[in-house]
Amino acid sequence: MKAPVTFAIAGFGDRGSTYASMQELFPDKMKVVAVADLDPRKVERARTLYDIPAENCFSSAEEMLERDRLADVLVVSTMDRQHVGHAIPGLKKGYHILMEKPISPDLDKCQEILDVAAHSPGKIIVCHVLRYTVFYNTLKDLIASGRIGDVVSVCASENVAYWHQAHSFVRGNWRNSDQTSPMILQKSCHDMDIFTWLLGKKCLAVSSMGDTRLFKRECAPEGSTDYCLGGCKVKDRCPFDAEKIYVTNPATGCLHTGGSWIASVVDPKNTVESTYEALRSGPYGRCVYRCDNNVVDHQQTLLLMEGGVTVSFSMCAFTEKCYRTFKAMGTEGEIEADLLSNTIRVQRFGEEAELIDVKTLASDLKGHGGGDSGIVADFLDMLLQDRDATERTTTLPNSMESHFMALAAEESRRNGGKLVDMAEFKARKLRP
Repeated sequence: MKAPVTFAIAGFGDRGSTYASMQELFPDKMKVVAVADLDPRKVERARTLYDIPAENCFSSAEEMLERDRLADVLVVSTMDRQHVGHAIPGLKKGYHILMEKPISPDLDKCQEILDVAAHSPGKIIVCHVLRYTVFYNTLKDLIASGRIGDVVSVCASENVAYWHQAHSFVRGNWRNSDQTSPMILQKSCHDMDIFTWLLGKKCLAVSSMGDTRLFKRECAPEGSTDYCLGGCKVKDRCPFDAEKIYVTNPATGCLHTGGSWIASVVDPKNTVESTYEALRSGPYGRCVYRCDNNVVDHQQTLLLMEGGVTVSFSMCAFTEKCYRTFKAMGTEGEIEADLLSNTIRVQRFGEEAELIDVKTLASDLKGHGGGDSGIVADFLDMLLQDRDATERTTTLPNSMESHFMALAAEESRRNGGKLVDMAEFKARKLRP
């Protein structure tokens, strides 16, 4: 394949626009030539940004896929339950596929696309972008080197952040698992994938507990209203107030940042005026206690991996900032890593600790710590060099293990933390 590799974007939301924006980093290697989205404002924004011909702008992924192949790569960044339905016709038309995670919350659909992909010439990778960060690649090298001996146990956390939970999982697109995916799959399949990759081991058993603690009607303060801008009497002291999160908060509001990524989801214009207008009656202006959400706001998961390695994973909404931590405890030492500060501390027993500042190892730590640009760069190289996937590449089969783990954890959670045997789960869920 010759450069530039052409891209068609199915779903120009936050993730689709992120992958499209990589054209700025790799202008000689990629070019966005087609777009589809249900929101005409997003289509127009993409058309303007990438000078896309009007005939290659579509009101849905289905409309785009009715046409003959328009590009080399189809980015599937529609909603979770649509991924397989858009990727399969794309494969059959000859596209290479860059698919946003998860593949699907339905394992039958996962099996279906595995079957189709096995007989299609196009390459398909799933966007488990954490594998492409300098942070986790450094951890991978440290663990593989044996610096701390054999890993015995891992403690990891995903701190979602109160504002991110309110935005994406209470008011936003991923609030209801009946419409999209369980929280442990949608948000934390990244983490399930990272555990298997870092440790080089599969999961044998899962137990998980969690629930929705706060974001429900019975927790609504007296004096609150359906919309934050609808005369709410507790608005001033509520941290989840939509005006604070999307307009006035220095970290997330468009008033201070000149346009934030979450405010751009509320309204593509991403101005103070357009944001206020959207909050008055749109979904992101709703009271967090009065939405139709059903995904958890906290969950604890225990994983038994091959070789007896145990993993304790915590996902919680109630943190100030959005970041991950990781601690590996081995027979000869320990590793503590913090993705917020991008530091890794290596401690061999009885020796002086080594502190690694990941910021000194890479120039680009934006977008999932550089993972967004990393996965696109790797995919472009695969196509331009016509090479096969590497051990790091998140192929469909590699990604499936994270889906098994997440969906087994959700089954356990729904059954009071009952231990789920992975071999039995896979045998029960997958057809022969």
